[in-house]
Amino acid sequence: MAMDKLELQIYNTLTKQTEVFKSKEPGKVKMYICGVTPYDFSHIGHARSYVAFDILYRYLKYLRYDVVYVRNFSDVDEKIIRRANEFGEDPIALSGRYCQEFLKDMDDLQCLPPIHQPRVSEHMEEIKEMIAKVMTNGYAYTVDGDVYFSVDSFPEYGRISGQKLEDNRAGVRFAVDSRKLNPADFALWKAAKPGEPSWDSPWGRGRPGWHIECSAMSAYYLTHSFDTHGGGMDLIFPHHENEIAQNCAACGPESNVSYWMHNGFVTIDDEKMSKSLGNFFTIREVTRLYHPIALRYFLLGTHYRSPVNYSISQIEIASESVYYIYQVLQQFKERALKRADLTEEDILLAIEERALARKNKEFARSDQIRTDLVAKGIALMDIGTETVWRPCVRRGLEQPAPPAQLEQSAAAVQKEPPVAPRDGKWGGAVQGKALMGQGRACQNTFSENSKWGRAGF
Repeated sequence: MAMDKLELQIYNTLTKQTEVFKSKEPGKVKMYICGVTPYDFSHIGHARSYVAFDILYRYLKYLRYDVVYVRNFSDVDEKIIRRANEFGEDPIALSGRYCQEFLKDMDDLQCLPPIHQPRVSEHMEEIKEMIAKVMTNGYAYTVDGDVYFSVDSFPEYGRISGQKLEDNRAGVRFAVDSRKLNPADFALWKAAKPGEPSWDSPWGRGRPGWHIECSAMSAYYLTHSFDTHGGGMDLIFPHHENEIAQNCAACGPESNVSYWMHNGFVTIDDEKMSKSLGNFFTIREVTRLYHPIALRYFLLGTHYRSPVNYSISQIEIASESVYYIYQVLQQFKERALKRADLTEEDILLAIEERALARKNKEFARSDQIRTDLVAKGIALMDIGTETVWRPCVRRGLEQPAPPAQLEQSAAAVQKEPPVAPRDGKWGGAVQGKALMGQGRACQNTFSENSKWGRAGF
């Protein structure tokens, strides 16, 4: 079917409706996705978001749109500053290293790189210019070198999240600060503090607030009017709510984003992922024991707006499914050996022992050897006179232990070999496609009807 006959539908968080996608400019799409705060290794919640929007990016390219995809790095932030101070390191240097680690994770997950990947530290002039516009238009005020956005001056505040200012109590949702006109007012610029990176500005030395950075960078690369803006559902409020407010305050009716998109959360064994609960997994921890494509496949098995529940049993099922697709990826076997705490020599010895038991008609012993290996995620297959092995789902994993923690820190990042070439036999298969193949995971993420004339995202 001709590409111009395909109809893409997108759920718009702003309108709370599923709408037919129409780009502002025929044949071109401008999309901005909020990026990570690089102070540590990225977790599987990040993977969920960026894999989902990688699918959107690929699908738009498949529909022959010229896509300008922008994803930022929030490399100036309190979390980065705290972590850098812990290690006695420059915050920009620390964030720069974790930016590179994030890019490695994205490459492992076969996410296509965006066209632009701006960093806050490189766009201070654009940020200050936008703050100045907001102030000139009467939507912000200064207090002791801080600049705050006045939410009372913007009657439409709450339009995407549905949050009402009267429902928000100081000290519950907003930090108590008696200097603010309203507890909900948020910082556009923060006065410099000892030990923090800072830049000169008309309001004194300081650094930008969290929300203004995305407004300034999206406008710089895509103008104030573009097609899609996305991120996790946790960004709807306050981040995207505040973005809309300051965008309109700075640019008035010129500011317009057609479609706001948000992906669902990742839960761990049906509980919210949290470091305090001890169920927090980085991408690197998972891909140490499971192939990155297995993680990608798992994440795409659920519609992008729905929550996805991560468990060892589910990632093992995904791993086995992907192994069936490719059959010959040695990297799947290597990770299966890690999970089983075995070497290939151990398995070959077990195969020899089983063959001897069968020869001696000790079938109970032969079956036990096979059963013991299956419990560790190793399946033996008899092909003619030869016995080969492959990874499989481990049996009896009712409450499995989490993946082994990687002994990596902000001070010393261990380097690992790449998992596969981007243009290899299987790596090339995902290029230009919505997924690595025409699989069930793709259909669950965005499905098309039987006439292949409509797709929903």
